[in-house]
Amino acid sequence: MGKGCLTVTKYFLFLFNLLFFIFGALILGFGLWILLDNQSFIAVLQKSSDSLKVGAYILISVGSLAMLMGFLGCMGAVYEIKCLLGLYFTCLLLILIAQVTAVVLIYFHRETLKKEMSFIITDLIVKYEGNSTTDIAWDYIQRNVGCCGWLGPANWAMNPVIKNSSMMLYPCSCGNGTADRDFCSSDTEDWPVYSEGCMAKLQKWLHDNVGVILGICIGVAVIEMIGMILSICLCKSIHQEDYTKVPKY
Repeated sequence: MGKGCLTVTKYFLFLFNLLFFIFGALILGFGLWILLDNQSFIAVLQKSSDSLKVGAYILISVGSLAMLMGFLGCMGAVYEIKCLLGLYFTCLLLILIAQVTAVVLIYFHRETLKKEMSFIITDLIVKYEGNSTTDIAWDYIQRNVGCCGWLGPANWAMNPVIKNSSMMLYPCSCGNGTADRDFCSSDTEDWPVYSEGCMAKLQKWLHDNVGVILGICIGVAVIEMIGMILSICLCKSIHQEDYTKVPKY
């Protein structure tokens, strides 16, 4: 490889790893958001499911590793250090394999995940009293998404507060009124609430955005493979390492 091509490859790899570092920071931030957020659908799930908490810790770990890899890749590219480039290639390959494995597992266990999510939300509705962090998060979802219950408003009939009340109660967040929490009263058995369940809304959102989601996944995989190819090319072009280039701290 000519000197000009080597220089171009080196700085392309540097730019790639800078982007990889930024993506790692975004993944890390997303994982932290899942753990700390208390105003979204994620909050409802992570309060009730250990699986999502584990997933959040995995995202945090992957994001941190990606940031470290981006840093090592930048150092290996700029200062032409083979061991860093080799370590970078190996880690990138392992992450790519892990991502493909995760997608395959999610695809083949999608029905199990769907049942688990249904169980979590149904249990939340039954135990809903309107004052816990999880209850507030679920109210936020119903109000902003425009849905009621998981399969539909009928899910709320299982709630003991509604079932045992002498009044016609319904969850305020299911309706279009001014109140957005706790229970509201109705004059008739026909509740003034959204008729569509949140599961249908979620499925519709996934269906409408499946192209974007697949595009992002494929784009990330392509970027990772480009990084692997560039690191191999640069590593093969380095015939003698010069450690005097590396800054000493």
